[in-house]
Amino acid sequence: MKEFVRSYFEFAAGNRSLLISFAGVLLMVLWVFPSLPIGGEMIDLKQSYDLAAIQLSMHQYGTHGRAVYALASPTLDTLFPLLYVTFFAGLLYRFRPNERLWLAAFIPLVAGVWDLCENAQITAMLLQYPEISVRQVALASFFTSTKHVLSALYEVAAVSFLLIYAARRFSETTKS
Repeated sequence: MKEFVRSYFEFAAGNRSLLISFAGVLLMVLWVFPSLPIGGEMIDLKQSYDLAAIQLSMHQYGTHGRAVYALASPTLDTLFPLLYVTFFAGLLYRFRPNERLWLAAFIPLVAGVWDLCENAQITAMLLQYPEISVRQVALASFFTSTKHVLSALYEVAAVSFLLIYAARRFSETTKS
């Protein structure tokens, strides 16, 4: 298993994979998700929420918006984690400051799996509306909040790794 995951990270760290996954992430974030006609803010984007907030969102979406969102969540929002996991895992793996830090590439992988669990919860709420329980919303909110924390971790790690890489390159250039 370790070899398989490491092979995936090496694939993700390649120029072509980084470029394609980055373009895909940008496309999804800047065009696809904003153009979904759901009639309100996506639940995925909230930091956390409770039953009242979900009921308000569901009401704002309306029947058509809920149907669109219920279709987009298990389709488009399954493709999105594949793209951002590939991009950030590849970035962290490629620019890791030392060999031991290759494990940092697992952070976006865990976040992506967590995101898929969140998507399942959101889809269930969309399909079950108005019969949504406090417990179900709490579980969905937990997945959403944790996903955001994991996202912040891998984004900070990626920026840190890139800064270390750039500083080392700059240092090597000035020594020459």
